[in-house]
Amino acid sequence: MSPTPLLQVSEVSKRFGGVQALQGVGLSIQRGEVHGLIGPNGAGKTTFFNVITGLVAADHGHFHLAGQRYKPSAVHRVARAGIARTFQNIRLFSEMSVLDNVRVGRHVRTRVGWWQAVFRTSAFQREEAAITRDAMALLDFVGLSDQAERMARTLSYGDQRRLEIARALATEPQLLALDEPAAGMNATEKVALRELIERIRAQGRTILLIEHDVKLVMGLCDQVTVLDQGQLIAQGRPEQVQADARVIEAYLGSAHQAYELPHEEVVDTHDPDADDEEGDRP
Repeated sequence: MSPTPLLQVSEVSKRFGGVQALQGVGLSIQRGEVHGLIGPNGAGKTTFFNVITGLVAADHGHFHLAGQRYKPSAVHRVARAGIARTFQNIRLFSEMSVLDNVRVGRHVRTRVGWWQAVFRTSAFQREEAAITRDAMALLDFVGLSDQAERMARTLSYGDQRRLEIARALATEPQLLALDEPAAGMNATEKVALRELIERIRAQGRTILLIEHDVKLVMGLCDQVTVLDQGQLIAQGRPEQVQADARVIEAYLGSAHQAYELPHEEVVDTHDPDADDEEGDRP
């Protein structure tokens, strides 16, 4: 791993009216690792995630990507800087083909100007052909190449999740940020999702994962950050975090005896039918 973190975020604060959603929060992500971000409902994790990816402006904070300061002031600027994200509620272009959804993501890295597109110059045509080849390669990687011509809305739920990940990968991100990718998935789909994330990591990519399925996080992530009530309460390896008394209290409440949690397994008290006040629920 590089001694310089790929993503270094510190002293992030955000207030919504009278609610202090984040207070001096930070994290550090090394290249090539999967970093989990967890916390009970109301912890501030979705707000923190949205701040990092430019969807919400922080009141205060310091942001560095690959050793360079970046300002998450807008989603498109964050994408150009090298951070791509998915959403808790799937956001695809439902009336476009599977292939075109990935091609759209790839266009953030195009070089030809608008006038070349208007006149369909040879340079434009070469670049469009390369975009299509790259998009098809990504669809093959996530297991959707045989469905390239289908409308995105006709895919199964799990396939739509994979398509959204393929579109994010098309931007060539330094950091792939996944917002509750397992939300709404059944057990079989979660196994396939974990395998896909492991294949992405095997390519040397870095992943930030926000997820309510704590068992999935503990079994997949190299490092875990835990928030509660807008503050950082724990950060470290999964086995360290799941044994932390503050984490146990945040998930289970203080009026409990000591818990000995099995390896790679924690109690997940999340109610899938309850609204998370910070983000949408599928």
